[in-house]
Amino acid sequence: MIKHPWHETPVGARPPELINGIIEISTGMHTKYEVDKDTGLLKLDRILYSAVYYPANYGFIPQTLGDDHDPLDIMVLCREPIQPLCLVPSRVIGVMQMIDQGLADEKILAVADNDANTKHLNDINELESHFKLELKEFFESYKKLENKVVIVPDFQGKETAMKIIEKAMANYRAEFKK
Repeated sequence: MIKHPWHETPVGARPPELINGIIEISTGMHTKYEVDKDTGLLKLDRILYSAVYYPANYGFIPQTLGDDHDPLDIMVLCREPIQPLCLVPSRVIGVMQMIDQGLADEKILAVADNDANTKHLNDINELESHFKLELKEFFESYKKLENKVVIVPDFQGKETAMKIIEKAMANYRAEFKK
């Protein structure tokens, strides 16, 4: 029997700081995959309309529910692309605030706990400023050719990110653990 990655994978070793990320999209991909909520299978959502690629490994945190009624999004920073549906123990370093078509859609930023090249990062302020500009540019432009507006107003630190994760864990329990 196949386990559902959203519902049957633990949230992490020590949430909200040490969490699991389930990767859906590898760094460098032009293809948007997402875990199907009903089956748990990885499904093709779309090929990006713009000539851009994902700047980080992208996925979600299991057993969380964001304000957008989806699992909480995560970008796992790592030197290598990570295979979709891979479980990645990750350490939270911050959050990228985002507004997607008028709705809040936070992206938790974390580092792969098993990558010596990123393991030293503890807070978003330690990221290169140009890399944050790349993240902002990607998310503000990747839906333009679909005539959709995305705004990235702010990056915030680890403490804010952990509060968002705690809230998403509580939302998940309230919705699915009744």
